[in-house]
This record gives sequence, structure tokens and C-alpha cells, in this order.
Amino acid sequence: MAKCAFLGLGVMGYPMAGHLQAKGHNVTVYNRTFAKAEAWASEHGGAAQQTPRAAAEGMDFVMSCVGNDDDLRSVCLGEDGAFAGMKDGAIFVDHTTVSAEVTAELYAAAKEKGIAFVDAPISGGQAGAENGALSVMCGGDAEAYAKAEPVIDAYAKLCRRIGESGAGQMTKMCNQIAIAGLVQGLSEALHFAEKAGLDGRAVVEVISQGAAGSWQMQNRYETMLDDHFDHGFAVDWMRKDLGICLKTGDEVGASLPVTALVDQFYKDVQKMGGGRWDTSSLIKRLRAPG
Repeated sequence: MAKCAFLGLGVMGYPMAGHLQAKGHNVTVYNRTFAKAEAWASEHGGAAQQTPRAAAEGMDFVMSCVGNDDDLRSVCLGEDGAFAGMKDGAIFVDHTTVSAEVTAELYAAAKEKGIAFVDAPISGGQAGAENGALSVMCGGDAEAYAKAEPVIDAYAKLCRRIGESGAGQMTKMCNQIAIAGLVQGLSEALHFAEKAGLDGRAVVEVISQGAAGSWQMQNRYETMLDDHFDHGFAVDWMRKDLGICLKTGDEVGASLPVTALVDQFYKDVQKMGGGRWDTSSLIKRLRAPG
């Protein structure tokens, strides 16, 4: 069992840290709103600290799941950042979806301090975090990954090292690129069924058992048909991720025309007031008059 810190207690981090504690690890948490960290400690029996540095001091592993590049820098760097409190040989595992640039920056900064940095973005949504069934895609030094994998296993159904530092984030970009097209295709199929006067549930019952089936179809078709969009990853966050994908695509010479188009469709959803709707809300744009 390991001594762990978990930084960031959002809809993903809160249950992930809970799984660590439930598996017998000794967990200390940090959250920007300290009351939430206190609530977690009261619920799960771990400890709470008011700065990332204090949470990270003496820990074997420090996990993070925050919002974006700037949020990650703020919990890692500076006088109150986790890196300042981590002991030699400790391992920082970042579950945030961020840019390749900040990953490279923090990997280098960690190495200078004698600690390891593993980029380990996640897929599986809020339900995956709550059920301890996330897919974790990792980049970083093989030795650090080998030590971290048994700890990450507390909330993962699959954890794999893809390659050197940054490979985890690149793999998460592949994930988001694939999802963007899937959700748009599902939205168009359900919209077509509605316009054609078909029973959407009956349609999905049939087509989900063939080549059209997907996780998105299985888990989102009913809420999409019912016009409910508060069931997962928000449009605002998806646009952040797709922006990273498109920028990196330009840098590596990858053509992403569908991703670029769907990103603009999500922009339309934001203009409709749907920034906090989940990503399946693409169908709202198709249903909108005009």
C-alpha cells in the first residue's frame, strides 16, 4: 500500500481518490475549494491539506485531475506547488487532459527535481470514475510507469503505457477525435429517425447489435431521445480538448477535417447556451429551428 496525494476533486477526481483510499492506500487530498477536500476526508477517512505542496509532502505518489494547462501548472509549480513538497524518487501521475507542451514542460521540471512525471489521461466518463473502470493511457519513463500502474489500478479497468513522455496525451487526443465523429454520427441517425417518423428506441435496439453499435449509442441514445443533456462530459471541456487536438494535428501534419467540423458544431451548441450540457447535445443543434 502506498502513501498518495490526490489533487483536484471534480466529478472525476473525487471518486478516483475514494477508490484509492478504499483499496487501502493512505490518501491525502487537495482541492482549490478546501471545503470539498474536507468533505472528501470526512466521507472516505483520508486527510485534507490546503496546498498542493502540503498534500504532496512525504508521498510516494501524487495524482492530479484538474481542468487545463494553467490549472496543472498551478498545482505542480511554485512555492506552494506539489513539486516543491515531493521527496526524491516520488512519482507524479497526471490524469488531466492537457497539451503536449505542458506535459513536456512538467516532465522536464520533475526530472530536474529528482522526481518522475507520468502523463496518464483517462477515458470512461463520470460513470467510469465512480465505478473504478477507467481506461488510462500513459506516457513516461518505463520504470516510473511500472511503479505507478498497481496504484492506478484502484480506479482503472485498463492501464497501459503507450510510450515515452507525451504519448499518453497523444493517445487521449486520438480518443477525443474518435468520439467527436461518433457523437455527430449518432446525433444525425437519431435526428433522421425522428424526422422519418420512426421509433428511435426500436431503431437503436436493432442497429446497436450490428456494425453501428458503440459505447456512445449504448449509453447516450435514451437521454438524447429524451432531450436530457446533464449526463457527463461538458461541451466546454470537449471544445478545450478538440482545440488541443486540432493544434497538435497541425503540428504533426495530421488532417482532421471531421474533427474541425464537429468542433464548430460544438461552438454552435455553446451559442445555444449549452456549454455545460454533455457532449451528446450535438443533436440539439440539429433539432433547432432554422
